[in-house]
Amino acid sequence: MFLNNFLHGFFTDQSKNTFQISEQQMAAAGSMALLASLALAVLVWSVGSEAAQGGLSVGYYSTSCPNVEAIVREEVTRALRLAPSLAAALLRLHFHDCFVRGCDGSILLNSTKRNVAEKDAKPNLTLRGFGFIDRVKARLERECPYVVSCADILALVARDAVVLSNGPTWPVATGRKDGLVSIANETIQLPPPTANISTLISMFASKGLSVKDLVVLSGGHTIGISHCFSFNDRLYNYTGKATPNDDDPTLERHYLAKLRSICKPNDPTTFVEMDPGSFRTFDTSYYKLVTKRRGVFHSDEVLLENSVTRDYVLSHAGASESDFFEDFASSMIKMGDIGVLTSGEVRKKCSVIN
Repeated sequence: MFLNNFLHGFFTDQSKNTFQISEQQMAAAGSMALLASLALAVLVWSVGSEAAQGGLSVGYYSTSCPNVEAIVREEVTRALRLAPSLAAALLRLHFHDCFVRGCDGSILLNSTKRNVAEKDAKPNLTLRGFGFIDRVKARLERECPYVVSCADILALVARDAVVLSNGPTWPVATGRKDGLVSIANETIQLPPPTANISTLISMFASKGLSVKDLVVLSGGHTIGISHCFSFNDRLYNYTGKATPNDDDPTLERHYLAKLRSICKPNDPTTFVEMDPGSFRTFDTSYYKLVTKRRGVFHSDEVLLENSVTRDYVLSHAGASESDFFEDFASSMIKMGDIGVLTSGEVRKKCSVIN
């Protein structure tokens, strides 16, 4: 469960509600975010070049499908005009894909009579955005059949979702191929929101990600929402006693009271904003909340228990966003290079193998 998973935390499950905003507002926000991110893109370009090691490269489709990034950006922009909450869901899809078998699009495969796929495992049941990925894929198939992989679509969509939430941009190295295997039991590799700091560090390290990457990518909780059932144990059953006062003592008391007023025991539908007041804007306010012990997940709270993660949280709680944006872009590039396949098939439909 962390991305219900770290990220259900990580870019946690999104509401099925949509929020209507004007086309002019979204266009303006997208333009401002893009302009603000241009300098950052230059700063992280060298990191992007490192990601090209192993067969990926920025501009991989420049000849075979030159309009791919423009098409993806157009589709993400259109979708977020109607449902801004989808941004966090798309970011979370990429995370959940990369942490199981690497960034190979295996999260998109449907279960079969003989196999339960990743998307139907418990940690992934609250994932959203599959239909949107299918729509993007269908349009790219019309533009350039059997060229753009589903794994690359996930990476590009995640980047654009962040940019259009006023976050940073980064060069996405492409050239991934799609995996042929998706196994529900392998989602045990996804960091749960209940994990302690040593477990989180170990799970990230197993994917080649550092302690710094852990706390940087946790910053993705700045957008999105989470259903109450993902953290209700902190409110009502923290030690297993299930008594009225059996709550997580590390939660700030006023925040605990607020969460309890919203979330009732065994409530399967109610949700809260991950970053109250700016859950649709990519910024550093998540770190401010963690310093006040107002992180929704236990995995947020434990960032204060390690010297490296604590120092990072404290430094960015009161700093400008530019350093965090640069770090987030670099960590996303690293994550997008986990276990990539550079030989194999490009699926015609993301939900089934060819």
